Amino acid sequence: MSTSISFKHINSLAIPALISGVSEPILSLTDAAIVGNVNHYPTESLAAVGIVTTFLSMLIWVFGQSRSAISSLVSQYLGAGKLEDIKSLPAQAIVIITLTSLIIIGVTYPFASQIFKLYNATDIILDYSVDYYKIRIWGFPFTLFTIAVFGTFRGLQNTFLPMIIAIIGTLANIVLDIILVYGITDIIPAMHIKGAAWASVIAQGLMAIISAVLLLKKTTIPLKISWPLNQEIGRFINMILNLFVRTIALNVTLYIASALATSYGKQYIAAYTIAINLWFLGAFVIDGYASAGNILSGKLYGQKRYDLLIALSNKLIGYGIAVGLILAGLGALGYNHIGTLFSQDPDVLKQFEAVFWIVLLMQPICALAFIFDGMFKGLGQMKFLRNLLLVATFLVFVPAVFLLHNLDWKLKGIFTAMTFWIIARGIPLIIKFRQQFSQGQ
Repeated sequence: MSTSISFKHINSLAIPALISGVSEPILSLTDAAIVGNVNHYPTESLAAVGIVTTFLSMLIWVFGQSRSAISSLVSQYLGAGKLEDIKSLPAQAIVIITLTSLIIIGVTYPFASQIFKLYNATDIILDYSVDYYKIRIWGFPFTLFTIAVFGTFRGLQNTFLPMIIAIIGTLANIVLDIILVYGITDIIPAMHIKGAAWASVIAQGLMAIISAVLLLKKTTIPLKISWPLNQEIGRFINMILNLFVRTIALNVTLYIASALATSYGKQYIAAYTIAINLWFLGAFVIDGYASAGNILSGKLYGQKRYDLLIALSNKLIGYGIAVGLILAGLGALGYNHIGTLFSQDPDVLKQFEAVFWIVLLMQPICALAFIFDGMFKGLGQMKFLRNLLLVATFLVFVPAVFLLHNLDWKLKGIFTAMTFWIIARGIPLIIKFRQQFSQGQ
């Protein structure tokens, strides 16, 4: 069973994955754009969405790593021609992840106020953060369910159906955001920030339902739990634990960045919210090619085609840098206008435009880091990814961000430290990959 790594085949996987991957950041960006333009405390509302989005992103990235683990295992078994042996794993993994999400809700819901005080939220921003979170968190199980199903589809080399699901969910969220935030005269009252939260929850629930239906109708993978546990469940859990530790380290970066930005004042956290969500959007666009690398590397690894793995990495480097440069170019063209989509506050826009250039310069660097990150996930080498991110976070980002904080660089310091962090994540991955597979191991 041969595997094509042609431009056409890579893009047939990458472009749908790109579109489906941006659904989560677009949900948050839509909420930010809508509430940032309300008449009632728009800057505080935007700041609250930014703080909660940071925390929710942490939860989703920590527990949503099931997608990479499932995709890696399914694609490797597919490449080895043993798909039948892995069919029971996705349903078992989905149950584990969904039950975990319910535990997270139970633990965090009563302590929402205390959680967001850790992000330096106070007064109106704190109240709005709690209101938004206590609704938005109910979409968490739906999101993890959908992510796990997406991982199954990706393992089967199918990124088209996740794209369709994501498009439907994103469009539903945009429409619901407008209706629920602003209301419809004499029909639906304006719910402001709570309306944005409900819009996201409903959209996430819709995506989960469609995901389940399409998995059952379009694949031979069951959602019914079967016993005994799949022989790879132990390996799956080990992958998840390594990715769990890794993602905790990742979110230390995001927590410190958000907390510092909040401490500088409401204009700074509002500007940071715009910049970091645009950074997330760029990251998820690039993740389309990282997903193609994840999908194909797992299958090629199962086939033991190490020569094609090297050739694949070479092509993805070129595609990734090109996408990063395109994103940076588009951002540069709209440099003085993009911020106004999210806020009309001149102080917020001033702080945003002072750091947006750093976000744009990061895009090609992010492309390399994320693509090789995806390939290592496809290979199942989660332990190395874990250790690398621990080093990048605690030996590079943390010292850098606090040094620049003490130099009073504020948001420039945060995004400069993040640039160093991305470089520290990307270069070792490229070196290790070359060393391992140039020798045919």
